[in-house]
Amino acid sequence: METARRVTKRRVRTRANLLDAAFAVFAAKGFGRVSIEEVCEAAGYSRGAFYSNFDSLDELFFALYRDRADLIADQVAGALALDGPDLDVPAAVDRVTEVLLLDRDWLLVKTDFLVHAAREPAVAETLLEHRARLREAVRERLARARGHTALPAVLTDLDGAAHAVVAAYDGVTTQLLLDRDVAHARAWLKQLLTALLTDGSTTDTTGSTTDTTA
Repeated sequence: METARRVTKRRVRTRANLLDAAFAVFAAKGFGRVSIEEVCEAAGYSRGAFYSNFDSLDELFFALYRDRADLIADQVAGALALDGPDLDVPAAVDRVTEVLLLDRDWLLVKTDFLVHAAREPAVAETLLEHRARLREAVRERLARARGHTALPAVLTDLDGAAHAVVAAYDGVTTQLLLDRDVAHARAWLKQLLTALLTDGSTTDTTGSTTDTTA
């Protein structure tokens, strides 16, 4: 029994080390230009260790993607949950944009894989399923607030709102790849989400209205 526990712990550690090494190599060279041998070399393992954990680089990437998607979903859900049944949209947007993962190396890897998936329908289908998890986290929180907080009619429904939020995140992170300005990305994402989920304005403590979309 003790031996089995040691094997399980070692396997978990091996898998984690392969993921860390793959992420570093993907970020440095680009997903499409990395071989399994290079990942193994960076991690200090044999091909056998790789294949005991993953069938392919695609599967390894999806393990990375799932970890990041779960982290982002938890960040969004946690930030949106603090208001209770009511949803103070401007305050929630502030919290989301402060904690949201904006890691440029990860964005480089994800973008490389997106191009790869665009040429492989089966891979694209799996990637779409993973992306849907983030939208669902946003949708669920907005659904709990429904009846307490009104959404702009232009979004049509909760699915439309969730798609709009993720699309805003995609657009801002694409710009971040080019200008490398994380602070600007967070500020711009805050403006976009506020405009999407409200009438585009917030009210300060004096009762005046501040336009956030300029």
